[in-house]
Amino acid sequence: MEIDGKSMDNVHFRWDGKLEPIAMIKQGDWVKIIVPDSSVNQILPGMTEEHMGKIDESKFDGAVGPLFIEGAKAGQTLKIEIESIETGEYGWSAIIDNFGLLKDMYGKKLITWKKTSNMWEVEDPFLKGIRIRNRPFLGVVGTAPMEGTYGMIPPQSFGGNMDTKTICAGSILMLPVNVDGALVSFGDPHGSQGDGEVCGTAIETEATIKVRFSTVEESIKSPMIISEEYSPGRTISASGISEDLHIAAKIAALDMIKYLMKRGLSEQESYILMSVIGNLAIREIVDEPNFVVTMSVPMEIIDQIA
Repeated sequence: MEIDGKSMDNVHFRWDGKLEPIAMIKQGDWVKIIVPDSSVNQILPGMTEEHMGKIDESKFDGAVGPLFIEGAKAGQTLKIEIESIETGEYGWSAIIDNFGLLKDMYGKKLITWKKTSNMWEVEDPFLKGIRIRNRPFLGVVGTAPMEGTYGMIPPQSFGGNMDTKTICAGSILMLPVNVDGALVSFGDPHGSQGDGEVCGTAIETEATIKVRFSTVEESIKSPMIISEEYSPGRTISASGISEDLHIAAKIAALDMIKYLMKRGLSEQESYILMSVIGNLAIREIVDEPNFVVTMSVPMEIIDQIA
């Protein structure tokens, strides 16, 4: 079966157990799903930040679905095997007002990426010379809530907008089944993202995915992922130390921006680069009252900066 997420009839913009399913899926069957980018086809190649004011932000992170999984019962766990994720040839990244870890600090910016030989490059002088490997994953995967209605942006216990890069080809995602049929949906494909997605966007792109479903009797309360993590090799890290994890994350990000700027990047270039390839991580949380958060960037990227 193939499901076309380019049709708006197959996309929803809220999490709700009362949504009508767009397809009935048998357990064990492979399903192909065309998943639009996080703007749901509103941001196109060649657009600039001047176009961003005309975008309907209520349509961000729309998800293809929901799919009714036959035999899935409330209280079970839905097992999703992801065989493949094939991205589009173009993607985009943006700095958006009042969004991201360092919100309202660096203005607006919208850039377009092009994929060539499985590498992403920006098609204008911004981040010129930087090439990032295509490592696609799904930012949004979720089942329906037991009750209530939720927006698309914040993640929830049933999944949704988790932006976790280990939800990639070859991985297994397990989600709680809160209503019969699970009512699972997919959205927000990425070509590359750093842990933390600090500016609020990754390399946003469309994708065609191939998945299949099964259920297990034991229940879980929140998502679990089986996956192989990519190791970027040698990295450079900036450390943020504070009694507040959010402030520590900001310190680490700001110090990495300063480091990248000393090597020739602008503030906006540094911020977006960290979001698509840098990794924000909690390194220490037991030595109270202060905690350590780092922002790491692979040296293979640092070496590309002119």
